[in-house]
Amino acid sequence: MTDRSLEPTMVGAPAYQGEYQGKSRDEASRKSAGLVAERLKRFSGGAGMWSAVPLGLLLLAGFFGPLLLVVLYSFMPRGSFSPIGWPTLENYRDIVEQNFYISFGWSLAMAVVATILLLLIAYPLAVTMVRLAGKRADIYTILIAAPLFVAENIRLQGWSLFFDKAGLLDGASESLFGAGTGSLVGNVPIVVFGLVYVYLPFMLFPLILGLTNVAPDAREAASDLGATRFQIFRDIELPLASPGILIGTLLCFVLALGAVSEAKFLGKGVVIPVVQDIDSAFTFGQNWPRGSALSVLLILIAAAAIVVVMRRVDIDRMFTRR
Repeated sequence: MTDRSLEPTMVGAPAYQGEYQGKSRDEASRKSAGLVAERLKRFSGGAGMWSAVPLGLLLLAGFFGPLLLVVLYSFMPRGSFSPIGWPTLENYRDIVEQNFYISFGWSLAMAVVATILLLLIAYPLAVTMVRLAGKRADIYTILIAAPLFVAENIRLQGWSLFFDKAGLLDGASESLFGAGTGSLVGNVPIVVFGLVYVYLPFMLFPLILGLTNVAPDAREAASDLGATRFQIFRDIELPLASPGILIGTLLCFVLALGAVSEAKFLGKGVVIPVVQDIDSAFTFGQNWPRGSALSVLLILIAAAAIVVVMRRVDIDRMFTRR
């Protein structure tokens, strides 16, 4: 005999399963809709992204726009004053054929040497200023930052008058010792000296910020455990201060690579940096395509140096290290 008590259960089971499946589909639809809304919100960025739109447009118009214009001009024929025309590579060929690569070599070599000297000079000074406290540190900061309020050309002209023949140094040496120093300008070392002098604050202040990450307790603990000064410097100070070192090094290298006033006022034409060739191409030569080609190559060299450093260094790990 068939048990009739099971019929309601057997008959109601499909209805219950259908109702359950309907609820599951509704819940899945709501989750899918919520996920889509969340992704749209992320894509739109909310109020933060819309607030950044004006600044983004300003960067596009003020930075990428002129940069794109320079790139277009670099492929135009010689003497062209329009960025629209049939592209050519003659400007880049001229850089090799007319020995403009020598200017690139001088600029790159002086920038590297100046950056190394700046790091060697600024690091001990930064350590001293970090360990000082109170008014003494404030006085040193003001003395170092004060020259930045005077135009670079005026400062370099002052050094030129100091080192030149019959200048202050030559006259003082002649008066005190009976033999003058003669002219110390018009050579490569004095140009590098100018680069180091001008860009010292740009290396010093990032180093100070980097060294503030080094806690005095870490030094004391390492010293108590028997570490030497060199070991403390290598294993504690250098890793913790690496963000400031990286920023100062890249900043000074890029600035020194594009420097021109030091070679004009102190070098007296003994070396011609690439920026001077760019300036001559745009002004006296009225050859905008050549100046644009030189500018593009200079930007690529600076960008390549930055990319090489950034690929070898974990920036996120450096800036979150304590």
